[in-house]
Amino acid sequence: MSKADVVIVGAGHGGAQCAIALRQNGFEGTITVIGREPEYPYERPPLSKEYFAREKTFDRLYIRPPTFWAEKEITFKLGTEVTAVDPAAHELTLSDGETCGYGKLVWATGGDPRRLSCAGAELAGIHAVRTREDCDTLMAEVDAGTKNIVVIGGGYIGLEAAAVLSKMGLNVTLLEALPRVLARVAGEELSAFYQKEHADHGVDLRTGAMVDSLVGDGHRVTGVKLADGEVIPAEAVIVGIGIVPAVAPLIAAGAAGANGVDVDQYCRTSLPDIYAIGDCASFACDFAGGNVMRVESVQNANDMATNVAKAICGDEKPYKAFPWFWSNQYDLRLQTAGINMGFDQTVIRGNPDERAFSVVYLKQGKVVAVDCVNMVKDYVQGRKLVEAGAAPDLEKLADKDVPLKELM
Repeated sequence: MSKADVVIVGAGHGGAQCAIALRQNGFEGTITVIGREPEYPYERPPLSKEYFAREKTFDRLYIRPPTFWAEKEITFKLGTEVTAVDPAAHELTLSDGETCGYGKLVWATGGDPRRLSCAGAELAGIHAVRTREDCDTLMAEVDAGTKNIVVIGGGYIGLEAAAVLSKMGLNVTLLEALPRVLARVAGEELSAFYQKEHADHGVDLRTGAMVDSLVGDGHRVTGVKLADGEVIPAEAVIVGIGIVPAVAPLIAAGAAGANGVDVDQYCRTSLPDIYAIGDCASFACDFAGGNVMRVESVQNANDMATNVAKAICGDEKPYKAFPWFWSNQYDLRLQTAGINMGFDQTVIRGNPDERAFSVVYLKQGKVVAVDCVNMVKDYVQGRKLVEAGAAPDLEKLADKDVPLKELM
């Protein structure tokens, strides 16, 4: 049996940052990172953008060069999954049959792409966009002549994939079951803007589109059948309908959790000496009114990782990092500060028709979040408004010529 003072399960952004931060904070014990994929930690966001568009090669996505980890005496077990956790013995059972002991355990597994449950979901040619392998497989199909692609899901992953594919000259249909894209994360103004942008770029974007089943030739997908009976031809299908937190071994071991695994203000699970970070961790978020939720972002994974690393090194403090997000589609840079949960009013700064504007979200008169499209100054200054819980004059707030920093 192998053993390490700290074992990190998950080699994504959070897992990598935790290992890095442990060494940066003077941790001299042994560190082992267990990763499901065969690759050393790499950046995920570029997969559906620059990597797929071949604007970046994979070696440019590494969070650190592979040689870095050996230099920092951080051991990796790649291509390996944890199948069981024994919290009493402080041991993990691995997919290769080995066991691994730990002093402290950091669970940083993220999530698995949510799969379709309809008929035909098992056909070849149906893709997620979560890993290098996912993208390499889809890229190979495009290289082989695939032209007609259906994207299911109008969240950021689906929209980003549709943008890249349409720029490559492919025929893209995007299906969203809800009445508008980004319905769970953005206001109506931003949804309407992105729907128009994608339509202007040739994407056949359909909202309120319910998928009945996927049809095929017995092996490979050939189309997507809608609830109204229409069949949309498809040589490939991308499914971007969210993730399922990868926490089954922890829950089976007795960890509390319903939507992911629950952690306290120090990112500790209910099991001794086990932390959880990133997309799989559910916590009371100060910037969402204390609501218990998972925050799916690179920022959250990295900041939670650093918080846990410091705690393991003896500097334990509550996790209160500010949430921010981004999305690149076409030549549009969307930057979001804060979480708009429970907003009751929006104010628009600028003109969406000019493709540079901000949506400010307020709750009971106070700014809780901003969405900024090609408005970097608004993003930087709007973040300060969110952090301060500012209640600005609405007329001045709507005037894009009034800097947000003057409304504190």
